[in-house]
Order: sequence, then C-alpha cells, then structure tokens
Amino acid sequence: MSAVVWHDEQVQLNDGVSLQLRWGRQPSGQGRPVIVLLHEALGCIAMWKGFPQQLAAATGLDVLVFERRGYGGSTPIMLPRPDDYLLEEGEVWLPQLLDRLGLEQVILFGHSDGGSVALIGASSCPDQVVAIVTLAAHIYVDHLTLGGIKTAVERYRTTDLPQRLARYHGERTDLIFRAWAETWQRPSCHENLNLRPQLANIQCPALIMQGEGDEYGVPEQVTDTCAVIGEHATEQFIADCGHVPHLEKPEEVLAHTRRFLDAAGLLPTA
Repeated sequence: MSAVVWHDEQVQLNDGVSLQLRWGRQPSGQGRPVIVLLHEALGCIAMWKGFPQQLAAATGLDVLVFERRGYGGSTPIMLPRPDDYLLEEGEVWLPQLLDRLGLEQVILFGHSDGGSVALIGASSCPDQVVAIVTLAAHIYVDHLTLGGIKTAVERYRTTDLPQRLARYHGERTDLIFRAWAETWQRPSCHENLNLRPQLANIQCPALIMQGEGDEYGVPEQVTDTCAVIGEHATEQFIADCGHVPHLEKPEEVLAHTRRFLDAAGLLPTA
C-alpha cells in the first residue's frame, strides 16, 4: 500500500480570513468521507503530534487538520474574544471551510474546544457531516472546567508553561492563552454557555469520549451530551486517562474510533 501524502496549504474564506491546513491524502481516498480534525483551545496543527498520521493509517480515510482563526498560520484574532466564539466557529467558519473545499461528506473529530465545535458543526451542516467523534468536549461550564482553568492560569504565571507553549505559538502565545482563560472565566460566558439546543439537531452517529480522570470536565459532559443527542450517540470513557486521550491513550482512541466508524459503514472495504 502506498503511503499517505501530506501537504500544507492556505485557504481563503470571507472577510479576509485565511486558515492554515494540513492534508493527509490516501492513494485512493476519493469518494470517501474526509476526517476533519478540530484542535483544543490552546492547540494548533503541530500539537496533534503524530495522531493525524495514526488516524489516517487506522481508518484508511483522508485526514484534514486545520488551525482555527487566531492559531498557527491562520488569521489572527483580537481581544476580547466574544462569549459565543464556539458557536461562531461551528456555525460560520467551519461551514465556510467545508464549502470552500467542496467537501460533501466529512467526519468531524474534535478535542476539547474542538469537540464542542464538532458538535455545533454537526448541527449546522447535517447534509455534509456523516459522523462525529469528540474527546473531552464541553457543552456547558462545570466546576472542573473553571478549576482547571484557574490552575492553568497559576501555572502560566509561576512555571515555564509560557515557554513550552511558545514552542508552538511563538509571539501569539500570550494572546492565545488570554483568549482562552479570560473568555472562559468571564461570568457572561461561563454562566450562559449551553450547547444543548445544538445537540438536539444532530442526526448523524456520534462517538462521545472522555478520560475518566479529565481535569477539565465532569463525566456528565459525556452522559448529558449523549442523552440529548439520543439513539445516535455512543458514550465511551477511557480509564487511567486525563484531558488529552489521543496523546495519553492513542491506541484506545484509535480502536474505539475504528470500531465506531466501521459500525457506521464509513470505512473503506478491502
């Protein structure tokens, strides 16, 4: 079997927005769904590390990784970030990206903030999104979310966390951290965030995963999500795992994902 070919590119959307992409294309991936990876609140393409390659190998599908506005090589953002930025990403920019690339069938795979955007995207683009997989997605703010952010803010102030993040974000490090921490701690944001209305519109199969030891979300983030989506949703908790299952327990995440997509009839046949 030929190797997956990876390449980077930029795509132009409306209002002067440019997004940085990384494509992993299978030798014969045409006509199959494309897996679209959506990164976390402090993420970027590089922070997925080797997972996109592992996912492409495990599924036989093309994989698209992109950086949302403000991250990596994409268009910068300004502070303050709006309270409803997750809705804007899933209802405005993600649909634009899928349309601009001409993607007719996608599987949205999102981690943390990206998982929330995947849920919103599945609600916004029912004709294009054929399945979703989320890791540590949040549909509201709970006490672990706020506690985890408070801890991260203290670490950012007192440890080498800024230097470690700067390896990925460079001169944007402070902006990206503030865009996350300040927005989520704003009462108008954390008191009003509620994605249940979007969940009720999801009709595609959904695999909702979370580490049992996730320091940023209670288990009810998973069970409540599945309860609202209904029969299309499958919950999966990963033992001995925190907030980043795809890096902490990649083999388990890949195995669960492959079984889920196979059961949904979305994997290539031999």
